[in-house]
Amino acid sequence: MAEPLLRIRSLRLDIEDHDRSRAVLLDVNFDVMPNEVMGLVGESGSGKTMTALTVMRLLPPAARASAGQIDFGGQNLLSLPESGMRQVRGSKIAMIFQNPRAALNPLMRAGDQVARALMLHQGLTRPEARRASIDLLRHVGISDAEARARAYPHQLSGGMAQRVLIAIMLACRPALLIADEPTTGLDVTIQAQIFELIKKVQAETGASLLLITHDLGVVSEVCQRVAVMYAGQIMEQAGVRDLFQRPSHPYTERLLGSILRVDQAAELDTTRAIAFASIDYDSAGCRFANRCPDVLDVCWAERPAACWLGDDHVVFCHLRSEGQP
Repeated sequence: MAEPLLRIRSLRLDIEDHDRSRAVLLDVNFDVMPNEVMGLVGESGSGKTMTALTVMRLLPPAARASAGQIDFGGQNLLSLPESGMRQVRGSKIAMIFQNPRAALNPLMRAGDQVARALMLHQGLTRPEARRASIDLLRHVGISDAEARARAYPHQLSGGMAQRVLIAIMLACRPALLIADEPTTGLDVTIQAQIFELIKKVQAETGASLLLITHDLGVVSEVCQRVAVMYAGQIMEQAGVRDLFQRPSHPYTERLLGSILRVDQAAELDTTRAIAFASIDYDSAGCRFANRCPDVLDVCWAERPAACWLGDDHVVFCHLRSEGQP
C-alpha cells in the first residue's frame, strides 16, 4: 500500500486569547494519499481553515502548534526552519484561498503574478515566463488571455481571479493542492465551472487535493474520502460512499440530515435539529456533547477513543464504542 503524501498525527493548535490559551485544534489525525481527493468538512468555525494554515505554516502570531506532527514527503513541516518551509510552499504544496482577490497582489497585473511563479519555480526567463503565463491563463479557461494578463485583481470578477490563482498553482506544479472553500461568494454556475476546473487540473497533474468545504454535495461528487470536523476535533472519517450510506457519529448524521431536498420537503423532521451552543474548548470530553441529543454521562468527562467500523471507517463516539446502533 502506498505511503501517505501528507500525514497529520496528534496535531494540537493553541491560540493565546488575552491571558489564557485554548486548543482550537486537538488531536487531529488524518492522511492524504498520493493522487487522492480528500475532503475536510464541517460547519463554519470547526477548524478546517486553521488546519490548512497550520500545514502551510501561515498562522497568525497568536497561534502555535504545540503538539503533533505534519509529515510531508518524509519531512515534519512543524520542525522545518522558515527557510526550508519557503521551499515547500508553492513548489510542493499550494493553497487556493476563499477570497482570491485578497490572495492576489493588488499592485501586480494578473499575468505578472503567474509569470513570477514560473520564474521562481520553473527557472524561466522573464520573456519566457510572460509567454507561458498567457498560455496558462488560456488553459484555465480565461478568454482573451492576453488582455486579462494586463488586468489588476480589482478589474477581475471573482471567478476569473480564482482562475488566476489556479494558473499560479499550475505554474508551481505542487504535489499537494489545498483548496479552502474555493467557490465562496461565487454564483452557482461559476462554482460548478471552478470545481470542474480543479478536478481537471488534479487529474492532469496527478496532484493530491485536500478540499475544505461545507458543501456535502460537492464532497459526494469530487472526493474519495472525507473527514468530518467539529470544534477542532475529527468526529468521523471514512470513504465517501460509506460515510453517506452509514454515518455513525451523531454530528455526521445531523450534518447529512441538514441537506435540503425538494422531493423530501414535506417530510423534513425538525424535532432533532441541533440547538446552538457555545464551544467549550476546555472540555475534557467530546466537544459535541453540549449539542448532542444522544449524549451520555461519559461524553462530558472523556474524549472518545477511535472506534473502527471498517478498514477505512473510524468514528470518535462513546455511543459506538459501547456498541449502541
